[in-house]
Amino acid sequence: MKTHSVLVFLLLFVISYGSSENSSMSRGCGLDIFPQYIYLCDLDSIWGIVVEAVAGAGVLTTLLLMLILLVRLPFIKEKEKRSPLGIHFLFLLGTLGLFGLAFAFIIQIDETICSTRRFLWGVLFALCFSCLLVQGWRLRRLVRHGKSPSGWHLTGMALCLMLVQVIIATEWLILTVVREKKLSCNYEPMDFTMALIYVMVLMVITFSMSLFTLCGKFKKWKKNGIFLIITIFLSILIWVAWMTMYLFGNSELKKDAWNDPTLAIALVSNGWVFLIFHSIIEVHCSILPSQQENAPNYFDTSQPRMRETPFEEDIQLPRSYTENKAFSMDEHNAALRNAALRNGSLGNRPTAPFRSNVYQPTEMAVVLNGGTIPTAPPSYTGRPHW
Repeated sequence: MKTHSVLVFLLLFVISYGSSENSSMSRGCGLDIFPQYIYLCDLDSIWGIVVEAVAGAGVLTTLLLMLILLVRLPFIKEKEKRSPLGIHFLFLLGTLGLFGLAFAFIIQIDETICSTRRFLWGVLFALCFSCLLVQGWRLRRLVRHGKSPSGWHLTGMALCLMLVQVIIATEWLILTVVREKKLSCNYEPMDFTMALIYVMVLMVITFSMSLFTLCGKFKKWKKNGIFLIITIFLSILIWVAWMTMYLFGNSELKKDAWNDPTLAIALVSNGWVFLIFHSIIEVHCSILPSQQENAPNYFDTSQPRMRETPFEEDIQLPRSYTENKAFSMDEHNAALRNAALRNGSLGNRPTAPFRSNVYQPTEMAVVLNGGTIPTAPPSYTGRPHW
């Protein structure tokens, strides 16, 4: 009996302990999850789950595009399409980093997470906008001259532009964390924004460069320029929105807890803008077989019709043909005059076409006959047959 009472007491203790643990845990999370990752499954803070799902879909889409480029790489033969493959891979790598960095703004912060946020935010965006700037310069060359710079030049230029932001972010961390002995999470929103001035300059230059992609004689590359303009324009709108909310909106609403959701949503939304309006378009254009610039389209009714003019007006005939034709016409006119004299007493009668009834030696016949004018064949009488 005592044994049964002890077992019942232990069972009630376990149940009461489990219920107290469940009450302390957030709704939707398990018992063994670390408190640092609670926003990944907390149903009371739904923004974390939404951002996590959208970022995960972006990661899968980016990896799929990179796989497609790798598989189709041996089949891309044209220089204009092979040269930008390096910056396409760099751009996809930067976009993949943006989706991955969004998870760093969902989980709770510590010193490592804060340092990662401060360093990678500007570097990843600098990589993406550097690739877009180089892409705008490439499209400008293609639209005007029809030739693309080499792939090494494009890739090297994008990496050099990104290294400037790497230096800026590294110096900011060294000055604040190492020299001033501040915590990496102890920074003001204004300091975070000021460290991104170089990225903003890249955006403005890229937008200005993309406008010149619409001016040129090679029209097939202008479509890429239009999508580049849309990508940069939407990115500028996203940056204006998140900086306004991050610097002024959250403080006015007295909701500093919305700083991390604001930055996470900005990362995910800008990443999807990069994928939809640039990466998918460029990958499709790279793997699509190209159409020749001057290839005629026989089903296009808008093309002008051919001139209905004599063939001899456009083509210079050989001299032998011209002389041969003049020689035949002279003989034809002489035959007409002789016929008119013989038939003068009979009145005016309609004449038959002598071209088909009278033997007319040509220049080629004279040459083949040894230089003498050949006589008429026996079947010809020299007169028209009435």
